[in-house]
Amino acid sequence: MSSKQTFVIVGAGLAGAKAAETLRTEGFDGDVVLLGDEPVRPYERPPLSKDYLRGEVDFNGPAVHDTDFYAAHDIELRTSTAVSAVDTDGRVVTPETGEPVHYDAVLLATGAQPRRLSIPGAELPGVHYLRTVADSDAIHSAIAASAEASAPVVVIGAGWIGCEVAASARQLGAEVAVVEPGSAPLERVLGLEVGRVFAELHATHGVQLHLGVGVEAFTGSERVEEVRLANGTKLAAGMVVVGIGVGPRTSLAEAAGLTVDNGVITDEFLATSAPGVFAAGDVANVFHPRYGTRIRLEHWSAALNQGPVAARNMLGRATPYEKLPYFYSDQYDFGMEYRGFAPHFDQVVFRGDTSKYTFIAFWLNEGRVLAVMNANVWDQNDQIEALLDATAAVDASRLADRDVDLAEVASAATERL
Repeated sequence: MSSKQTFVIVGAGLAGAKAAETLRTEGFDGDVVLLGDEPVRPYERPPLSKDYLRGEVDFNGPAVHDTDFYAAHDIELRTSTAVSAVDTDGRVVTPETGEPVHYDAVLLATGAQPRRLSIPGAELPGVHYLRTVADSDAIHSAIAASAEASAPVVVIGAGWIGCEVAASARQLGAEVAVVEPGSAPLERVLGLEVGRVFAELHATHGVQLHLGVGVEAFTGSERVEEVRLANGTKLAAGMVVVGIGVGPRTSLAEAAGLTVDNGVITDEFLATSAPGVFAAGDVANVFHPRYGTRIRLEHWSAALNQGPVAARNMLGRATPYEKLPYFYSDQYDFGMEYRGFAPHFDQVVFRGDTSKYTFIAFWLNEGRVLAVMNANVWDQNDQIEALLDATAAVDASRLADRDVDLAEVASAATERL
């Protein structure tokens, strides 16, 4: 590549940082400009609800690279630099401060933003959302103060963020209540059967679960003091954390005239509707060749893996994004990994003991394994991936039988092709 070329990355999160790293490891010797609106160097977000939130690691834990990495690799990292416009015709990125930057290729890795509640009292002090390291710092301090004052922490929403924050707050010694309109935690993504396992997990650790009910209002004189539920229940609150999902940050892409629909639309090469413009991470709605459909993943693995793929395609390497969807969670001493994609399923099969939180769950549709979650089981990854690669139906009874090797189940499904 010519040293006169300039590649700009808008968004200095995990996807952006890994893209910048990959450009250098792939031999690009032009200018790399990495623009981030936060005041700190790029970091990973999963620790913000886990060990970083609990104060078990400092910022170097979630940071993607060491402090001197960017200068050492001649990557121009501009923190506290929001971008106001991308001109795809003139190929110019305009920051809110500083001079415009002309680009030969640009990557949009603008991430996502928390969905906010629009109810009475939603703007009261003490109502928190978690997205940034600053948010995590503020929530840690508020949890500590609530625990000291014996004032409950109320979490609105029992998705991944809600469940992980609830677990961390309990581990920090706070009383915790969780409010979730669904019938079980994580029901939307995992289904009711697995969701009930998470409900039991949190109940066992002393979390008060208010399921099947929404929140109506927050009340308090100078800060939040109470949460009023739709069924009339009133919960005392020293603080509130709202975790009701996120939405892709697409305003910049929309203003630039890119095709947007639940994220920035890209092909399998992470290319958008404008020449020389790519998207990766939470903001990207990517065509996935394995599934023949678009998938927007709000998970660490998508940012980790899409950033490098986007970088290679900026270099003209024609690399499709084909990674198997993956995410993980840690709650108390319960660790899990999920692989696959199961937007629709007709059966969930368990192998192991859910009461001891040591099991594997399989999501099936017409007998085919679409997704697998291993919970506190760490030696079956190869077998799990073989099952996900099999395109024939499996024997569900053998799948559930711990005396039958999963490799045999996968092999039998493959042989029936």
